[in-house]
Amino acid sequence: MADKLIISFEEYTKIVEKLAIEIHKEYQPTVLVGIMRGAAPIIDILSRILKLPTAYIVIQSYSGKGMEDNQGKLMFAREISSLAKNEDFSKVLLVDDLSDTGLTLNKSIEWLKNYETTKDFIKEVKTACLWKKKSSKFEPDFCPIKLESDPWIVQPTEHYEELSIKEIIEKNE
Repeated sequence: MADKLIISFEEYTKIVEKLAIEIHKEYQPTVLVGIMRGAAPIIDILSRILKLPTAYIVIQSYSGKGMEDNQGKLMFAREISSLAKNEDFSKVLLVDDLSDTGLTLNKSIEWLKNYETTKDFIKEVKTACLWKKKSSKFEPDFCPIKLESDPWIVQPTEHYEELSIKEIIEKNE
């Protein structure tokens, strides 16, 4: 198994803020499109800072126990979830939490550009993530942290995957 990089919530929000500054200085997107689940908290923070509408693409790539070192098959949801208007999709910023191999970001750009409802409105797609792993073959347009290795990144909410609701109830009684 790869080494682990454990990120606190405080570190996480600082990285998202650095990403927001980088985007603000170099690009004026008209909509933020998050790749779920990893981008959910990032999109929440970025949309508040940059005052932009949001959209979400649900993709499942990692599955099963012991998958830390493997990427599963990509499965896309049928629809984008968004209240953004079609016109908002002219300058898309596609956001994920990290560029691991680069496959998810590459396939998401392709899927987004072919998405029937908005494809005629998209003039430009740029990408953003918090971390780029060393072995990633994808170069995001915006990325505050480029790693010199390929650790498993343990994000602030990831510990919930290991807890049952019963354990959470007991902890909060």
